[in-house]
Order: sequence, then C-alpha cells, then structure tokens
Amino acid sequence: MAQQARAVRTRRSILEAAASVFEELGYEGTSTTEILARSGLTRGALYHHFPGKRALADALMELQEEALVLPDNPVRLQALIDLTLMFAERLRSDVVLRAVVRLTVEKGSYQTGQNYRGAMVAASTLLSQAREGGELLPTVDPDELAFLLQGIFTGTQIVSQAINERADLPQRISVMWRLLLPSIAHPRILSGLSIDPDRGRTLLESQPA
Repeated sequence: MAQQARAVRTRRSILEAAASVFEELGYEGTSTTEILARSGLTRGALYHHFPGKRALADALMELQEEALVLPDNPVRLQALIDLTLMFAERLRSDVVLRAVVRLTVEKGSYQTGQNYRGAMVAASTLLSQAREGGELLPTVDPDELAFLLQGIFTGTQIVSQAINERADLPQRISVMWRLLLPSIAHPRILSGLSIDPDRGRTLLESQPA
C-alpha cells in the first residue's frame, strides 16, 4: 500500500510540473527536460508513468473531468450556473485546469478533436434537463445555448487572463449570466437563481476534501 501511495504521489507531482510548463510555454514550447527540472524527478520515473509529452497532455485533459462533475441541485439551470462559477474560481488557483485551457485553445500539433467536448456535454446535459423541468423559455435550444455559453466563457476567461490574470473572472461570469438569464430562463424561476460571484468559492469550500 505504501508503494502504491508513493506511485500516486509521484504521478501527481509529474502532472503538476507538466501543467505548470504547459501553462507557461504551451504544448510546442514544452519539453520533458523542463518538466523533469520542475518536478525534481528522474527521467526513469517520468517514463514509468508517461511515455512522452503527448501522454502527459492527454492525462491533463482527462483531469478536466473532475471539474465538470454536474452539481447536485434540483434546479438544473442553477446547477449550470454553479458549474461555471466553480470552474471560474478553480481557474484562479488550479494550475492543472489552466494548463488544460491553454492546451484546449492553442493552435498547434496537439489537437485531440475532443478539446471542448467535456464542457459542451456537461452544459448540454444540464440545459436539456432544465428544459424538461420547464426552467427554460420554449424558444431555447439546449445544444445551441451550450455552444454559445462555451464560446462566451472561453472568450471571457481569455480576456480576463490578459487583463488581470483572471482575478475578476468570477465577477465576469456573473455578469454573463445577469445579461443572458432574462432571455433564456422561465420567469417563474428567474428571481430565485443566484449568480453571486462568490458562490463558486463558497461551493468549493463546502465540498469534502
């Protein structure tokens, strides 16, 4: 058990070191040599867990799924709002997610064809459930809105990063919802939806470690 736990810690150390390099230098500028320098591990330890740079990038992309678990809120539109606010909050502190974002939006040789799939599926699923529950206006198409939200969120976080390293991202996402909700939410639930920019941090702090 101790050996297994040590292997898990080593793998995580490698991924965190890789994430810091990918975030800073992008896929093309990243080398396994730089990753090893930041992790303090040997090349043998790296290749024991990952055969190369692309495998590291793939593993980081898979970790994004941890941040896309659908919140357990009976009001599915609120669950979607919560998902975006928590993701925005995590982007400010989680180097793995920041690396994933750079790998996703960056043009280059690392293209999986699935870069936006996880977020799109999560949003479309929640919006479909919201429509079934009568939470959306009848003119709203869940897939179309999921695509639009993906574009707005991505663009907003890129601009927020450029201006102040995402310091205001939760506030920007709150504004996004304030402007969008009147055109998509059924009036009977609109006033009960919370878009407090601190909501994402509060929800994350309430989760089990």
